[in-house]
Amino acid sequence: MNLKQLRYFLVVAQEKQITAAAKRLFIAQPPLSYQLKQLEKELNVKLFTRTSHGIELTDAGKELEAYATQILSLADSARDQVEKTAHGELGTIKIGTVSSSVGELPTSNLKKLKKYYPNISFAVHEDNTFGVIEKLNNGTVDLGLVRTPFNHRGFDAKTITDEQMMAVTTDRKILEKDSISIRELSKKPLIIYRRFEEIFNTSFSHQGLKPYYAVKCDDARTAILWAKNEMGIALVPESIANLYAEDICIPVQYASWHTHLQLIWPKARVSPLIKKIIDLM
Repeated sequence: MNLKQLRYFLVVAQEKQITAAAKRLFIAQPPLSYQLKQLEKELNVKLFTRTSHGIELTDAGKELEAYATQILSLADSARDQVEKTAHGELGTIKIGTVSSSVGELPTSNLKKLKKYYPNISFAVHEDNTFGVIEKLNNGTVDLGLVRTPFNHRGFDAKTITDEQMMAVTTDRKILEKDSISIRELSKKPLIIYRRFEEIFNTSFSHQGLKPYYAVKCDDARTAILWAKNEMGIALVPESIANLYAEDICIPVQYASWHTHLQLIWPKARVSPLIKKIIDLM
């Protein structure tokens, strides 16, 4: 029993005539009759009886009609779903994001995508950069929105933002300035996002400076909170400073302290749906 036989069977059941059914199916009568006989032979039942008005379904035929309708409907749905998935119009987008990417997702283009393809869903996993990379490697997420620096090996990437480092403080004398130098920062208690520690250490060392880290943490929002409570000056990326500390931050005057948000994905694993998201961003 195959789908073609079931389709033929349903058309004959609806038309109640072999001639009309063959015409509707655009085939000759002999092959249609042959397929029906094969179906009856396989099921070992009689599906039709001939009457003066044409063909009627037997009780077994009526039973098969109900199942055939469901089977063909499910087959059509499966074909449609598979085709949409292949063209990137259906599926779940699993995205890993870092806390400092707040404000970058969802983009206006992703909102448009959801409008035109309502069957697409999103699963968002929040972690630090290294946690997101681990999730990409084990397949938990398809895309990662992470912050540089990190090891790019095995990944393709697209840069989303280019940001300078900002100093967040409640000290009004500092906030009156247009910017602050790393020499000035070396004399203040600093609150740092731990993953930037190596970059900060290298920069201060090159300038012959020794900083004092009053607080080290793993989330830029935590650093801002401690700065608001006057525990020191928080050094955080521009986007997160503008989002959570817009009135109490100034730029750090040091070109090397630039960071990027990047969209990354495994080189060997890009479905049509994921490619569409990459293009949109």
